[in-house]
Amino acid sequence: MLPAPPRVDVALAAAFVVMTLAEAVLSPDVSSPVEHAVVGGLAMALLAWRRVAPLVVTALIAAVNVLMNPNGEFSTLLSLVLICFTIGSETRPPRSYAGLLMVVVPFIGVSIAHGLVPSDLAAGLVFFVGPWLVGGLVQSRIERSDEAVARAERLERERELEAARAAAEERTRIARELHDIVSHSISVVTIQTQAVRRRLGPEHAAEAADLAAVEATAREALAEMRRLFGVLRAEGESVSLAPQPGLSELGRLVEKVGAGDMRVRLSVEGEPVDLPAGVDLAAYRIAQEGLTNAVRHSGATRADVRLRYGHGTLDIEVEDDGHGLRDPGPGGHGLVGIRERVALYDGTVDLTASPSGGVLLAAHLPLPEAP
Repeated sequence: MLPAPPRVDVALAAAFVVMTLAEAVLSPDVSSPVEHAVVGGLAMALLAWRRVAPLVVTALIAAVNVLMNPNGEFSTLLSLVLICFTIGSETRPPRSYAGLLMVVVPFIGVSIAHGLVPSDLAAGLVFFVGPWLVGGLVQSRIERSDEAVARAERLERERELEAARAAAEERTRIARELHDIVSHSISVVTIQTQAVRRRLGPEHAAEAADLAAVEATAREALAEMRRLFGVLRAEGESVSLAPQPGLSELGRLVEKVGAGDMRVRLSVEGEPVDLPAGVDLAAYRIAQEGLTNAVRHSGATRADVRLRYGHGTLDIEVEDDGHGLRDPGPGGHGLVGIRERVALYDGTVDLTASPSGGVLLAAHLPLPEAP
């Protein structure tokens, strides 16, 4: 069973049916009005399915045109112009060639039978081959457009997958760094608990037992943290013996970056406070990534790093005078890492154009209240 034709094709078919019926009633050249109305009307009704079954419709209408319209006077000839366009736009070679031949060969055959003149060939080229070529061009343009849309959608999916992969990698990297901080903290707890337990005398046996339990729990937690690192670490990565950096190392980083072609300036506003190790590391990494972006991607000659301590907040800003916001290209996922770190501590981050025309990276981190 054929599917329902599109409404626009139904409307076109209806228009051709009306023209055919009008010819049957009004044209003096129609030898049999009933035959013209019935056969011609049914043939024109087939135009509704011209895109559903183009070759079948072409064959039937071409045959009806030869039988009813050998002199090329009626609507069936005009419908073949539409059919040729449809063949060109809806089929591919060799089917499109076959469809064109179904129209052109009978037309030339009838013309030869009635005395072929050059104008008949010109008419065939204009009315049949021309629309067929136009239909082919329309099909090619639609296919190119569809390919462009599909390519854009594929690239968008790839970008989303790449962003998700980058976010996952950054979360793993952050987790590895926090693992070092937490492991160090647990080690400190273990050592301090052991020291306190050993200072207790016999009269504090119960307290010593409780501290021994705390010590044992801390050692077990430390062992589990080491197992966790085995899950998080990259291929061939070993436990780092160096402490994780913090803002105390930022001055050294600024000096190192400023030793090249770019001038870097560090300024601190407000009264510095002791930061939790994780926040301290996050703030350092944010500043580090801002400077990395300025060196690698912006072509900057100057960068300013600003730390601003407020009431329960820490703002980190890195501003450069480079080329402005640009796609850092493959592998440029630093901003992803910054967003992940900031989100971990319920902060915010913005990447905007700076007044100097470069890039301004501004991160805001809330600080926990002092106990």
